[in-house]
Amino acid sequence: MAEIDTIYTEAGNYVNRELSWLEFDFRILNEARDKSLPLFERLKFLSITASNLDEFFMVRVASLKDMVHAKYKKPDIAGLKPEEQLSRIGERTHDLVNLQYSTYNRALLPALKQHGLAIVFEHEELTEEEQAFADRYFYENVYPVLTPMAVDSSRPFPLIRNKSLNIAALVQKKSDVDGDLEFAMVQVPSVLPRIVELPAGEDGERRVILLEEIIERNMRELFLNYNIVTAHPFRIMRNADFTLDEEEAEDLLVEIQKQLKKRQWGEVIRLEVEEKVDKRLLKILKRELSVGSDDIYEISGPLDLTFLMKMYGMGGFDHLKAVPHVPQPIPALMSDDDIFTSIRKGDILLHHPYQTFDPVVNFVKTAARDTNVLAIKQTLYRVSGHSPIVAALAEAAENGKQVSVLVELKARFDEENNINWAKQLEKAGCHVIYGLVGLKTHCKITLVVRREDDGIRRYVHLGTGNYNDSTAKLYTDCSLMTCHPQIGEDATAVFNMLSGYSEPPTWNKLALAPLWLRSRCIKMIRRETAHARAGKPAHIIAKMNSLCDKEVIATLYEASCAGVKIELIIRGICCLKAGVPGLSENISVRSIVGNFLEHARIFYFENNGSPEVYMGSADWMPRNLDKRVEIMFPVEDPELKKQVIHILKVQLEDNVKAHILRSDGTYEKIDKRGKVLVAAQEQFCQEAINMAKAQSIGHDIHNTRVFVPSEPHD
Repeated sequence: MAEIDTIYTEAGNYVNRELSWLEFDFRILNEARDKSLPLFERLKFLSITASNLDEFFMVRVASLKDMVHAKYKKPDIAGLKPEEQLSRIGERTHDLVNLQYSTYNRALLPALKQHGLAIVFEHEELTEEEQAFADRYFYENVYPVLTPMAVDSSRPFPLIRNKSLNIAALVQKKSDVDGDLEFAMVQVPSVLPRIVELPAGEDGERRVILLEEIIERNMRELFLNYNIVTAHPFRIMRNADFTLDEEEAEDLLVEIQKQLKKRQWGEVIRLEVEEKVDKRLLKILKRELSVGSDDIYEISGPLDLTFLMKMYGMGGFDHLKAVPHVPQPIPALMSDDDIFTSIRKGDILLHHPYQTFDPVVNFVKTAARDTNVLAIKQTLYRVSGHSPIVAALAEAAENGKQVSVLVELKARFDEENNINWAKQLEKAGCHVIYGLVGLKTHCKITLVVRREDDGIRRYVHLGTGNYNDSTAKLYTDCSLMTCHPQIGEDATAVFNMLSGYSEPPTWNKLALAPLWLRSRCIKMIRRETAHARAGKPAHIIAKMNSLCDKEVIATLYEASCAGVKIELIIRGICCLKAGVPGLSENISVRSIVGNFLEHARIFYFENNGSPEVYMGSADWMPRNLDKRVEIMFPVEDPELKKQVIHILKVQLEDNVKAHILRSDGTYEKIDKRGKVLVAAQEQFCQEAINMAKAQSIGHDIHNTRVFVPSEPHD
């Protein structure tokens, strides 16, 4: 970390990455507690906190436990050793879980009942009619699927699958009422719906019960020769992180397939049980699963709140949900021209999900069928289950085009999906690359090479988000379509580097990690620092998912102390401390948590009155800057640059969904009293509608009035 004063690198000036992530989950939980939101949207946010926490444990907590086992003592940037991090994470996570279930039990359940929907938590609460229905449902739908497992001298304790929901029981032989208690269990089958709707009552109230309660009610039918002394659900989380020795792996695809099988049986790092669990039963689980007391979570409610996302999908409650936004057409693509003609007229900016992702899909589809297209090259990190882009790439290969696809097999939790796509593309005749040894390829780029009257022309799509048509409706991302010759040259160089390790001596427009993206960002921050010290305009606005790179943060601290105004829009992890006198008093940080997941990366540098704007695939994190193939690209068209700056400015004006980072490390929402309300995501939805309407009737889209909602969405 050359040329940085040590005052900026002291551990006390940084926040632990994992604790910062937990604060992000608290911000999501705050949305579930917000009474101004539609009730079912609050259910969705609570479900998201649960799924987030699962992944956090399987990867981040698991990694820390591995460090402890390996006796790794090196502190993180905040000065915490792995053992200290685990201790603080445990304390904060228990706080989070307690607040999750307080929200569920005290706020959401009563509100649901008030609107005619009741969740039966314990099967003892069923009416006689409901009991008969539940028993019939068990015999007809559930019983044939179940596999009861007893533990004795001939049957060892079973292997419990990661994230599976199970019911553990203590049983006693009917023939020996004074005999020892024995352990038995059954897995709640994930192939069956977890939410079971009960027959409608006379009052019209809709009632549902969870599958595990129906099974628990009928446990006696699974162990006919035993009395059920006690039974309780439990759930475990295993270490799902794995490391690969890519240098030694002869076939990366085969090696990853092997590792995926091991993921189900990693070390148990978290055990969830009912709050009222029988202590004898808990003692057995604790011993057999080798779980410490700090890793046991006694839950006051149903385990695994992700079932609430399924409940969100129940029919008949649309009035309790937000009105869904329909992604709008791109004005520049609303003419009768084909997509290549439209791109030749000028660069095209896309803003998802406010604007439709269809042009990205159509770009590849059109290229696959265009007789003048010679080659298509694309990187794939995460794609949807039935990806139209993958289908188009396969079609292009079948049509005789040169198709090269880099499928990143190491995309965490998408490995199996990506392996299947890679095999399918290979069968279609595509040249499939499995990434670079030691690096994840995270950049989002498509190159189409087309033969035209004036020679070969290269068309490029560059984005901040994945080529996933499903998440493109949920994640906010930006992308650019261009046929700029220099970007085309760089795009070719990117794919030559990925497929043949061939790097050109010079690059034109694109900045790549791990080559020089880090140094480029540091250089631009220091340029603003130099301008500020010289009394010239100096301003940085940076929007990203996470900020935890020590060198970048130290350089931002230095810039702040020089007088650079720094405005950061960071969705999740932020290891920087904002507003600290003498360190970061010129730095503000905000996190926007709304209906869409903020995912775009945008960077603005004032540059002494000649602003530069960039977008890209990389956050300011060590893994993005040093261990991944990432691309940052400039937005140079003056009109598009204005649009991107507008996106940043509206998010900086958000006073409805923005959480502001305070100097003590906590986040708080803005006091909205007496202010015109600005909800950035809603404003972008309305602007996209206005722009499409204006284009369809021939108006100048840049004169369209900007919409500012007067009330929070309800």
